[in-house]
Amino acid sequence: MTQTQTTVVAATELHSLAVKALLGAGVPVDDAEAISQVLVQADLFGIHTHGIGRIPQYLERGRLGGLDPAARVLVERVAPALARVDGANGIGPLVGARALEAAAEGARRAGIGSAFVRHSNHFGPVMPYLFQAAEQGFAAIIASNATTTIAPWGGQEARLGNNPLGIGVPSPGGEPVMLDIAMSVAARAKIRRAAAAGDTIPDTWATGPDGNPTTDPDTALAGFLQPIGGHKGYGLSLMIDLFAGLLSGAAYLNHVSSWNIDPERPQNLGHTFILIDTSRLMNTEALTARMADFTDILHNTPPADPTAPVQLPGEFELATHRRQSTDGVEVASADVAALQDLAANTE
Repeated sequence: MTQTQTTVVAATELHSLAVKALLGAGVPVDDAEAISQVLVQADLFGIHTHGIGRIPQYLERGRLGGLDPAARVLVERVAPALARVDGANGIGPLVGARALEAAAEGARRAGIGSAFVRHSNHFGPVMPYLFQAAEQGFAAIIASNATTTIAPWGGQEARLGNNPLGIGVPSPGGEPVMLDIAMSVAARAKIRRAAAAGDTIPDTWATGPDGNPTTDPDTALAGFLQPIGGHKGYGLSLMIDLFAGLLSGAAYLNHVSSWNIDPERPQNLGHTFILIDTSRLMNTEALTARMADFTDILHNTPPADPTAPVQLPGEFELATHRRQSTDGVEVASADVAALQDLAANTE
C-alpha cells in the first residue's frame, strides 16, 4: 500500500477511528474527541498534510517522551478577557482546542477574549479553529510559532519558524471568510518534490546555506525558506513569534526544539488566540448585510481569466468541506490503515 493510494471514509467514521486510535495510546476520551475534531476538519478542508495522518506522528513522539498523550491542560484566567494556557506538553490540537475555548469564554464575557499558550506542540492547521470560532459568531486572529526554517532578512542561519497566521470573520447565514497562511513562499515539501524530479525551483522559494537565492532544490534543502514579501514576511513572522512565543512564556526563535531532529524533546511551542464577539459590534442583520455586500463586490470583480472567477480566502477549502461532508473524506489509505492498527489497541 503506497501513500498515493486513497480511500473515501465518512467524516463520522473517520472521527470515530481517530478517537479509538488516540484512546489506544492512553489519551482521555474527552481529549481524544477534541483532537479528532480538529484533525478531521483539517481533512474535510482538504488540508491533508495536517489531518489524521498526524496522529501516528504525535503518538510516536509520545512514545519517545517528546510529548505527554495524557497531559492535563491548565487554563489560568489572569483577567476577565485574558487567559494563560499551559499545554503541559500535550498533543497540540488538544491544547489548541482548550485555548480556543478559553478565548471564547473571555469574548463572551468582555466582547473580546484572548489566550496565550505555552508548553504546546504542533497544533495542526489554523483553519479548523477559525471555522469553529466563526460558527460561534467570533471573528478571530490565531497564530503559532514553529521550528526554525527561515533566516532573518539578510542572515545566513535559520532563526525564525514558518509561523502560521489565521484571520477569520463570520458571515451569519453564509460562509465565513478565513485566511490561513504560513510565512514561506513555498513549503519544503514542494522543494523536495522538485529535487526528486530533477527540476529547478523559482529563485524566490529558498536560499542556499550562504543566504543567497537559489534555483537548485538540493541547495535549497540545505538552506532556508524565503519569507513571503521579502523583508515584510520576515517582519510578520518575527511579530508572530513575539506574541505566540515570547509573550506566552513559550520557547521562541531558535529556542524551539525541532520535531524532526529531536523528537524526544518537548518543543514548548506557543500559540495566540484572539476572539471578538461580533454581536457586540453590530446586530446579526447588519453583519449579514455588510458581509453579503463585501463578498458580492469581490465576487463581481471581472476575472482576468474567465474560467477562474475571483474567490475569497478560504472559499476553496469551504467548498471542499461541503463536498466531503456529504460524499466522504478522501484520505491516504496508508493513514487509515495506521489508525486502524492503533485503534486495535483499544479492542
